[in-house]
Amino acid sequence: MDILIIGGNRYFGKRLTRRLLDAGHAVTVLNRGSSAAPEGTVLLTADRNDERALEKALGDHTFDVVVDQVCYTPRQADIARRVFAGRTRRYVMTSTVEVYAYEDSADPVTEDALDLSGVPVDTTLPWEDPDYLNSHYGEGKRQAEAVFAASGLTWASVRVAHVLGGADDFTGRVEHYARRIRAGEPIAVPAVNRPATYVYVEEIAAFLAWAVEAEFTGPVNAHSHGPLTTAEICAEIEDIVGGRTLFQGVEVGEVSPFSFFRSYAMSNSRAESLGHSFSHSSEWLRKALSETLSREA
Repeated sequence: MDILIIGGNRYFGKRLTRRLLDAGHAVTVLNRGSSAAPEGTVLLTADRNDERALEKALGDHTFDVVVDQVCYTPRQADIARRVFAGRTRRYVMTSTVEVYAYEDSADPVTEDALDLSGVPVDTTLPWEDPDYLNSHYGEGKRQAEAVFAASGLTWASVRVAHVLGGADDFTGRVEHYARRIRAGEPIAVPAVNRPATYVYVEEIAAFLAWAVEAEFTGPVNAHSHGPLTTAEICAEIEDIVGGRTLFQGVEVGEVSPFSFFRSYAMSNSRAESLGHSFSHSSEWLRKALSETLSREA
């Protein structure tokens, strides 16, 4: 297949690119030119926020599948649905568990917990403001999905759980815990700390590669079995780096990453019914954390 990846040079995106190349697909990467094209791919350069520049860069190219790794706002989705109408057979957007920000269910949420037809879309909000976008990350993804759902494109969205693993994990969240555990410093967590679903970085890359070759449409949750608590993650980190985990429960206010005031578990039953099997988090948790912490050595 001829596949276009928008973004994709970072973290699990680059792993997806390598898997698609290894599977024999022709891969084109579109970015702003801030990084070189991965070996074996074709590079197109454009700012995806500039509709005219995007159209010019694409020229008369068409693709079997477009994988959009960097669609964060309804404005970006609105540009994409116009530009790629007639240019691709299928559009796959990388989304996030954060679209369920208004859910707080003891049971893992399924895709239909979010009715995209009822999501208000506002492209006039200050989506280009980095601070606004950062604080409205889930809302931006939710509205972007709603745009694609009403676009007429054949589309799918992969709602990715919290990702762990890789020496190139750029978030600093695992290192945050390692530093405090080594020093025996308090780690702020909710007084009632809820579990969340996670996925290993290599597993989400594999799932996305599978999703590219599949034919399903609409949203699908993607995560490993076995929700994790902050305590389980910290126990592994403590065993790797030494030190002592000291939790400080708080009722309100800022808490450490991977700790949640509300339930944050998705159901991956749709993905598995479509034919994809996930691992259990216990199979990879230690390896994932060790990979990220290895750069501290």
